Amino acid sequence: MCGIVGYIGKQDAAPILLDGLRRLEYRGYDSAGISIRNAEGFKTTKRTGRVENLRKAVLGSDHGGDIGISHTRWATHGGVNDMNAHPHVSWNGKMTMVHNGVIENFAFIRRELEAKGIDFSSETDSEVLVNLIAFLYEAERDSNGTSDLEALMKSLRGALSQVEGTYGIVLLCSDLPDTMLGARKGSPLLIGVGNGENFLASDVTAFAGRTQNVVYLDDGQIATVARGDFSITTMDEVAISPIINTISWDIEDSEIGNYPHFMLKEIFEQPMAVENAMRGRFSQDNSTAQFGGLNIEPRELRQIDRILFLGCGTAWHACLVAEYLIEKYARIPVEVEYASEFRYRNAPLDKNTLVFTISQSGETIDTLEAQREAQRKGYRVLGINNVVGSTIARENDGGIYQHSGPEIGVASTKAFTSQCHIVAMLSLYFGRMRDMSFSEGTEIAKALKKAPGLIAQALNHAGEIESIAKKYAHHNDFLFLGRQLMFPISLEGALKLKEISYIHAEGYPAAEMKHGPIALVSPDCPTVAIALKGEIYKKSLANIQEIKARNGPVIAITDAGKEFPEGLADDVIHLPETHEINHATLMSIPMQLLSYYIAVERGCDVDKPRNLAKSVTVE
Repeated sequence: MCGIVGYIGKQDAAPILLDGLRRLEYRGYDSAGISIRNAEGFKTTKRTGRVENLRKAVLGSDHGGDIGISHTRWATHGGVNDMNAHPHVSWNGKMTMVHNGVIENFAFIRRELEAKGIDFSSETDSEVLVNLIAFLYEAERDSNGTSDLEALMKSLRGALSQVEGTYGIVLLCSDLPDTMLGARKGSPLLIGVGNGENFLASDVTAFAGRTQNVVYLDDGQIATVARGDFSITTMDEVAISPIINTISWDIEDSEIGNYPHFMLKEIFEQPMAVENAMRGRFSQDNSTAQFGGLNIEPRELRQIDRILFLGCGTAWHACLVAEYLIEKYARIPVEVEYASEFRYRNAPLDKNTLVFTISQSGETIDTLEAQREAQRKGYRVLGINNVVGSTIARENDGGIYQHSGPEIGVASTKAFTSQCHIVAMLSLYFGRMRDMSFSEGTEIAKALKKAPGLIAQALNHAGEIESIAKKYAHHNDFLFLGRQLMFPISLEGALKLKEISYIHAEGYPAAEMKHGPIALVSPDCPTVAIALKGEIYKKSLANIQEIKARNGPVIAITDAGKEFPEGLADDVIHLPETHEINHATLMSIPMQLLSYYIAVERGCDVDKPRNLAKSVTVE
């Protein structure tokens, strides 16, 4: 969840590292730090709070040097203070290290090292690891005539073999002024391959604009990085031939532009994000969707009796959308599981089950481990991911890239609507493979292609929604209600409001309101109710009437136009009528805008909400 940037080259490292941290701040912003190697050793500065606090402390001070490491933290072990911030310097000053992940047996190792006279200055598991490496390195150098690099590599491997848990680390040693080491297990780490300079980072955005060439490390790999070259080996000292990938997006994609927040920028990028999700993915006769990366023949897909979707957070809501749409249009039973729960229970699965994982980052640790568990049991796993080259995408058996571009705001917006639209396309794909007619297929395909324009129309209501948000921003409790396909959208709306405004919000199927949640209805608890035309439209109106009878304020979202009863709701957001296949994608837009403007009105930092980080790579 934290951000790592390491640099070795010919230029002053500090400004490059600080710029990289600024780009990675969405991965963690409790504290930040930097270590630069110079002639005297390591110059290390750490500050709590945002990267800007660190930048002010570093610039203008003595941080000269062309090799360094840096980190922006999301706290796991130890409180948020300068002492616990990264990088951590070993007790003897020989090494400095940044670490993402969790060392589960750190307490035992710490006691062992303290018994040997090693002092600690923080509460973190990360300092335990750097001290263990430094301790083994001292012992290795005292007992053998090996080179410093050989001794360090042996010590690094020895330390990593002792720790339990996950890590993505970058390490510098004062005896090796021209070398940077990196290793990963369960936490992303990659090499940015430049011209006379190289990077180690947790995310490609760290070096965007300096190089578009990247090598993704796999679990159990160690990278040795110099200014002009690099090498990769395994824990067993087997050399790896690297595959250099090219980043397909420009630096401007990760910049905020003229928007006040990344979240608002990404909300307004949704017409293009959905357009990109569809590009090249319809058959020539426009009767079905097509996906080139599934790596599974239609003949095999026809044998599938059940589909299991796995995800966490917002991605789990996209899984629920998939359940409703695929069961309706393809008549295939679908189950949805929290990835974090699936990996720890022995769920019985039919042998003809296909598994899908959904993860924007492709690095969500619970989803990754759930995917691995399903694969261990012999199931084929396909993925829906946004980040090309991510671990989940590299390890699954096939899948679909979203092509949404980088999503920097912690609260997912364009990635979610892209996921909703892709699973809608999957419902068409599976439906046409089963018993959906040609005419129905062409009707649905035509409807799906209209989604970008419909989203643009919904975005035209931003000013109106901002006014509504200001009216309700002082409330501290909200209910979100929707029926059928709109239930997961209600869950997502409630999650968005919770994430960025810290308002308590709950999403429910509208008919379930009478089974408990109606007790919360009062003038101080507004309800956001989705009421769409169709067979249950009147029932949705009845649910709203029940809330109004108890003096609960109602914000209604509807496609009914003038048919929506005047005066039934306190405020009404009218969206264009469309085929049900687009409902999840389209109805997400007012939910996002409402949450965004409420959070802004309450003075919240919508891009960096408290206690949250963008990519959850620790349990």
